[in-house]
Amino acid sequence: MRGDKENQEISVVGRLLSLEALLFLMGVVSLIYGLAAWRIANIVIGAAILVAAALLARRCRRGEPK
Repeated sequence: MRGDKENQEISVVGRLLSLEALLFLMGVVSLIYGLAAWRIANIVIGAAILVAAALLARRCRRGEPK
């Protein structure tokens, strides 16, 4: 039974890391598109996503309780 719980924890951590990577990638793509097309809205959204992803990564890595 203990192995199942460890596998669940690994699965949750893996999902969080992949979601974090996807969020970061979305921010980078939005920022690059905004710079290439000179769309201020996309630049702002991309920068906001990158900041949010960085804060999320920092909070998750710290292991801070909710």
